Amino acid sequence: MSIELFNQLEQKVTSAVEALELMRMEAEELREENARLKQEREEWERRLSALLGKFEEVETTATS
Repeated sequence: MSIELFNQLEQKVTSAVEALELMRMEAEELREENARLKQEREEWERRLSALLGKFEEVETTATS
């Protein structure tokens, strides 16, 4: 194998390793964002449930 081919192969391997590392970093960022969004959704669900509970209280009070 000529030195030129070896250099090209080395460049491609280096580029592939760098691309994989970037993808790993992106995946980690997305996992963190996903966790944050899940937590935010749970908070909204909790608040919505509390509001619905208040509406039910008002309805039962109004019909009594």
